[in-house]
Amino acid sequence: MTCYILAEIQINNRDRYADYEAGFLSVLQAHQGELIAVDEARKVLEGQAFGQRTVILRFNSEAQAKTWYESEEYQALIAIRQAASQANISMIRALD
Repeated sequence: MTCYILAEIQINNRDRYADYEAGFLSVLQAHQGELIAVDEARKVLEGQAFGQRTVILRFNSEAQAKTWYESEEYQALIAIRQAASQANISMIRALD
């Protein structure tokens, strides 16, 4: 079953966050993840969003998403991201 990761991110240190971005795509692709969207100009239709950046990732399965998230390579990147930003990150299962 397809699985999506939704991240709402408030970037507090752009220079440090750039270090996270530099390693992100290669780790994502190594785990067969796909970057669907990155937007810093989203339009909120109802309620309040968190942060200025929204990211959507796609994986073929929940297991694949967990393997990526829990991987040693991504855990190292998480530490960098957490030092440079705050985030709300959710895993969402598709209806397929």
